[in-house]
Amino acid sequence: MPVFTPVKTPCVGVCSTGIGDSVCRGCKRFAHEVIHWNAYSEDQRRVIASRLETYLTQVVANHIAVIDQALLLTQIRHQQIQFNPDQSPECWAFDLLRAGASQINDLAVYGLQLQPGSRALTLVAIRDDIDRDFYALSCAYYERYIAPGLTSA
Repeated sequence: MPVFTPVKTPCVGVCSTGIGDSVCRGCKRFAHEVIHWNAYSEDQRRVIASRLETYLTQVVANHIAVIDQALLLTQIRHQQIQFNPDQSPECWAFDLLRAGASQINDLAVYGLQLQPGSRALTLVAIRDDIDRDFYALSCAYYERYIAPGLTSA
């Protein structure tokens, strides 16, 4: 039987559910997931974390290719960037951009490469686009699959 590490909260300290958002602009969880997180089982938390990781991985891959996963891992550890080693390398790349998009001059140093459609953008713009698209995917899922269930009697 595999040993699973406990799922850490995806909270990034920028919660917008308290001001009425159905999807948190910080961590991209649904408001009810933020509220009930501490009461969820590890399996329930893992389902949420998996959904978020899938969306983020997809969005990052549209902008950035991970060319050398080992180099990326070495560099983010060397730079002491907070990241979740259980997540995909694309998630690590986003953690890197969140920590220092404006300070990175050469993604190759991190084992990363811009996708052709993103080469004209700054890393700050890419980071912001990734965050915006990640939020849009979470909102779309919420509106399509969660919200209708909340309004049915």
